[in-house]
Amino acid sequence: MDIAITGPDPSVRELIAARPALSMHAQDGLLLEGVPLAAIADALGTPAWVYGAGTIRARLAHLRRVMSPTHIHYAVKANDHLAVLRLMAQGGAGADVVSEGEMRRAIAAGIAPGHIVFSGTGKTRAELEAALAAGIGQINAESAAEIDMIAAAAAVTGHAARVALRINPDVAAGTHDKISTGRAGDKFGIPWGEATEVYARAASLPGVEPVGLALHIGSQIVSTAPYRAAWGRMRELTLALRQAGHRVTRLDAGGGLGIAYRDEVTVSPEALVGALREALGDLEAETMIEPGRWLVAPAGVLLASVVLNKEDGAIVVIDAAMNDLARPAMYGAWHGIVPLDAAAATLPAAPRMVAGPICESSDIFARGRMLPPLAPNSRVAILDAGAYGAVMSSAYNARPLAPIAMVDGARWTAIRERQPIPALWAGETIPDFLSG
Repeated sequence: MDIAITGPDPSVRELIAARPALSMHAQDGLLLEGVPLAAIADALGTPAWVYGAGTIRARLAHLRRVMSPTHIHYAVKANDHLAVLRLMAQGGAGADVVSEGEMRRAIAAGIAPGHIVFSGTGKTRAELEAALAAGIGQINAESAAEIDMIAAAAAVTGHAARVALRINPDVAAGTHDKISTGRAGDKFGIPWGEATEVYARAASLPGVEPVGLALHIGSQIVSTAPYRAAWGRMRELTLALRQAGHRVTRLDAGGGLGIAYRDEVTVSPEALVGALREALGDLEAETMIEPGRWLVAPAGVLLASVVLNKEDGAIVVIDAAMNDLARPAMYGAWHGIVPLDAAAATLPAAPRMVAGPICESSDIFARGRMLPPLAPNSRVAILDAGAYGAVMSSAYNARPLAPIAMVDGARWTAIRERQPIPALWAGETIPDFLSG
């Protein structure tokens, strides 16, 4: 799981109280910002995603205010919907992308190519050429081999490449093994002991302009200690490179800022910027960070309806599944679950398993969770689902992709319709040799 879980689970009341975007109305039930979620479930059916535009807007504004003059590049992989990206563009954020598709989405949503950083360990030659042709702001190179690919792409396109070397500082982020990215043995980055040699190699190649260093040690980080260790190594390497005569003008400090899914003690933006300034603030370099989860996870919920109860309500089967929200099955991740109905939320709680309909034993959202009785056709909201939710969805078990709504204060609209079942095979063909 993301972090060790100890102690009793927060109650429904405590979950709502800890999330400013949520409130429980006696008649309208659970609200996100100013919109009753039951009204969205009535209109779109379930499962359905709902994002709060006001929540995203406020979190981005707070982060930019606290972090200034550090630049914010939103990690598109957290939630790549065009409406979400438009909010980032309007709020003054750039983008951190890991594929040509993410780059094209960000540009389509209004983020200028010059404000986009292209990360990722397996960029193809075609992607590099597309990025340079688009006028990408920075490429975070992850290997010596990639430096050569970038030089070749620059020669073909006629566009010089501004490159930061992503180093692997060999620092454990203290998070789930599957989302730790800065340890020796992880696939990401250039071992920090080899970075000076690779930087010099990059500086010698035509069409490649080394501008600085980058790192990213993991996701859902809830302590400043891993950041301080990683940024300390970035500082040390920056000074060594300058001593060797190289220019280092940009320091990409990565992302990974965690949130409280349950009742974790997390890192505040204020604490993060304090650690950043302590480690890098006197180096006279442009700094940037790449948050994703922190900006969008608390702004999203997944609505689901109860299909049936088993074993006298000890097992509650809902119509959302691991194909919709993969994190519990993939990481053992904890998400709060809250009834939409105000009266139901006040009933006595008992341990319950909340399961989906997928034909996999891992299709479980919660085990032993203290929840009130959940009758068939009643509805729940799975909380903090705005990051790594819809973007990781699939059509496994031939389940259509769920619709998405966006609320903004007291108004809402659908920003993606439910996928029609025939669309599941719309791009498929049956070969002629199987006719008849």
